Amino acid sequence: MNYASFTATDGHPTWGIVSDGSAYDLGPTGLNLASTLRSAVEQGIFGTVGEEFRTAPARPEAGIEFLPAITDPGKIICIGVNYRSHQNETGNAAHQKEQKAPTVFTRFPDSQMGHLQTAQMPASTNEFDYEGEMALVIGKEGFHVTEEDAFDHIAGYAAYNDFSVRDWQLATTQWTPGKNFPATGGFGPYLVPAPDLGDVDKLTLETRVNGDVRQKASLADLYFTIPQLIAYITGFTRLSPGDVIVTGTPGGVGRFMVPSGLLSEGDLVEVEITGLGTLSNTVQLAS
Repeated sequence: MNYASFTATDGHPTWGIVSDGSAYDLGPTGLNLASTLRSAVEQGIFGTVGEEFRTAPARPEAGIEFLPAITDPGKIICIGVNYRSHQNETGNAAHQKEQKAPTVFTRFPDSQMGHLQTAQMPASTNEFDYEGEMALVIGKEGFHVTEEDAFDHIAGYAAYNDFSVRDWQLATTQWTPGKNFPATGGFGPYLVPAPDLGDVDKLTLETRVNGDVRQKASLADLYFTIPQLIAYITGFTRLSPGDVIVTGTPGGVGRFMVPSGLLSEGDLVEVEITGLGTLSNTVQLAS
């Protein structure tokens, strides 16, 4: 089942289920099951809605404005250089073999945008890049979660594009500035319940720029696995329902291509993951 956050006909944010080309409103302007998709996760509603969703007000999917899958996460925790192919292209493969813990940085909720919304390239940079990734959303609170119990804490999965302003990112050893410009965190289009996907290691991630395949990898290629990530992260912070972990990007980012594959205004970037749909964002120069 594909859940999504989107704008209601009155302009207010809502959420619901997208099925067979229609978006069914389960939020405040529809069946009012919960105020937001995050609230639905917190209340245990997410992933449990049956065929009654078809009684909700509906309109064509093509006519809705998508919002980030979770519009108001308490935390967005991102993992850097977590695919072997990306380690190789960055020249960090030897270092990663000795790495005892994942590289972690944060993204702010107000830096996100939804499917089909524009990715805003700052006018101050010529180093705007894409990073197709898979995100997971936490379904129940956890602190010091073991690897064995990690999957029990996941509500669902979605595609993510961690657009990066490379000169700001690499100006120091701290990446946060280059990862938090407005409208640079694409998230969606759908949030899919974890049980609907089965074994995530069997999923494939593909990123395309103007139709050209730039990244393609199996989720099994993650250096630190999803259980390892959750165990490590909950070793230093408590995770709550609706929190987001962005698991890392495969090799093929624009910065390391020859010639350069960095983005320009008008470029269309698509992140497609098996079972999660295709996240599409067009680059626009920020005013």
